[in-house]
Amino acid sequence: MVAAAWKFDLGATVLKEGGTRFRVWAPKSQSVNLLILSGKVAGAVPMQQEEMGYYSVTVLGVGDGDRYLYQLDNGKSFPDPVSRYQPDGVHEPSQVVDPDLFEWGDEGWTGIPLEKYRIYEIHVGTFTREGTFEAAIPFLDYLVDLGITAVEIMPVSQCPGKRNWGYDGVFHFAPQNCFGGPGGLKRLVNACHKKGLAVLLDVVYNHFGPEGNYLWDIGHYFTDKYRTPWGRAMNLDGAYSDSVLEFFLLNAGYWINEFRFDGLRLDAVDWIFDQTPKPLLQRLAEEVHLHRKRLGREIFLFAENDTNDARLIKPPELCGFGIDAQWLDNFHHALRTLLTRETTGYYEDYGQFGQMVKSFEEAFVFTGEYSAYRKRRQGGPAKDRPTSQFVVFSQNHDQVGNRKCGDRLSASLPLGQLLLVAGVVILSPYIPLLFMGEEYGEKAPFHYFIDHSDQELIELVRKGKHEEHASGICEGEIPDPAAEETFLESKIDLASEKVGEQAVLLEFYKKLFSLRSTLPALQVFQREQMEVFGLNHERVLCFRRWSGENSVLCLFSFNNMQQEISLRLTEGKWEKLLDSSSQHWRGPGDEAPTKIEVTGEPGEIPVSINPFSVVVYAADLTGGAHGAS
Repeated sequence: MVAAAWKFDLGATVLKEGGTRFRVWAPKSQSVNLLILSGKVAGAVPMQQEEMGYYSVTVLGVGDGDRYLYQLDNGKSFPDPVSRYQPDGVHEPSQVVDPDLFEWGDEGWTGIPLEKYRIYEIHVGTFTREGTFEAAIPFLDYLVDLGITAVEIMPVSQCPGKRNWGYDGVFHFAPQNCFGGPGGLKRLVNACHKKGLAVLLDVVYNHFGPEGNYLWDIGHYFTDKYRTPWGRAMNLDGAYSDSVLEFFLLNAGYWINEFRFDGLRLDAVDWIFDQTPKPLLQRLAEEVHLHRKRLGREIFLFAENDTNDARLIKPPELCGFGIDAQWLDNFHHALRTLLTRETTGYYEDYGQFGQMVKSFEEAFVFTGEYSAYRKRRQGGPAKDRPTSQFVVFSQNHDQVGNRKCGDRLSASLPLGQLLLVAGVVILSPYIPLLFMGEEYGEKAPFHYFIDHSDQELIELVRKGKHEEHASGICEGEIPDPAAEETFLESKIDLASEKVGEQAVLLEFYKKLFSLRSTLPALQVFQREQMEVFGLNHERVLCFRRWSGENSVLCLFSFNNMQQEISLRLTEGKWEKLLDSSSQHWRGPGDEAPTKIEVTGEPGEIPVSINPFSVVVYAADLTGGAHGAS
């Protein structure tokens, strides 16, 4: 009964008393006809004009499954901008969907706290051989066994063709038809909740795709005031912008209420321009939190942003927007460049060991310093924010797919360094995110791919991808984004038996998640309960967290030589829980001592550590002392 308080009055709404109400924002037209293309009452129906450029009509005899279009005064007809389903693609009629016909089975699901999030990012089309929502369901047990608590789905808004990353969506309320449409998506979310998995959806509010975008003719959705890398920006602060704002707020509520998503990830928010006193980003955070309170579920809003602006995640009382968490690209860049030594494109600013230390200490690497890549100062401080407000990763769809050949870290790094990468991400104080297949060293690339019908547009994409690639070395030609083969090469193979190094890597990921789940010290996110210190000459990052009497020390060696380091540890019995260089993990054999006992005053303890390795110690400390140096 509580959920019924949310009202969605755009598009086609099937009424309980019978018939369907249609409502569209079309301020550029003096009249609008509803064209009903199927069912008992097929034909043209004039719509009634409301204020602010809206048109509406209720038609008896129309229900779930019927097809329709809108016709403007110029005679052109278009699919519904708020279509719940485009069964035949972006250029064809919309279909009425009655959301009440789906039977949910996740009663009692209230979500999980942000601090419990361990995210697994998937692209539905390449996650399984079938490439559908429902085909993903059999692999949910695998994710639970791995230690994942949340699945993040790349955008599913209806795109042209049958293969696309999802960021070319033009129907933001219609789940992609070739993935399985709204019914398939609901079945996937329902199955995730039954397994105890939260589900996040990546949404794109900074632009619309180029093909099938009929909004130009219908309403004032776009502005020439700003530009994005993908074309005109959304009109969020100009004339007629109130209805554009309503569109996006409704979209956020739609995914949370009708599909029961546990959170939304906002794509590239630095390209969302809104100079009003309360911009869209703040309104979205308020909207999501309103649904959280009303539904009694843990629901969160995440942002992707590379400007290092902590105002996004600060609460409104601290002049922030109130977004719950944001992706931390700085962490990725610092980690990757230390191991690959790439310094092209936006990696130009990275490659120093101290930057990895700073990211552990403060989240952002650039907090006002000059960026050679940007040719200006970059960022601001974020050290006052809880570490649970940052999502970190060694790979994601962008950082793999935007490389020239879409190559993963497993294509270039040896096993020992892949183990180190896993340890740095999962044992960090932040929320870890894995990109599908990372956990066993998937060899398939993840390319950028499209399926447009306009040949001129395809050529523009090809040209753009050749010009914009900032990282990676590709022998031969960059894969053609329009070729079906490029898409098929990107499919991963979760079903195959994992043997050899893949089996070792998978077991290691499970071990890391187990430590994160069972050790109290790895479950604190306040910086007052953690300490970071870098041994710059030795290139060893030392990181401690504590909770009560439990303390955990993580050592990450980025050195290519075995060495002895000196640690000043507090009184207690320290037991080694993990050493990635042990023979069990196909390493040369662990050198670090199995146990370290410190009595009395803190003292200098020599510890041997192997190159490119992770060592984890835990102690139940006496006296409650936690200092180290």
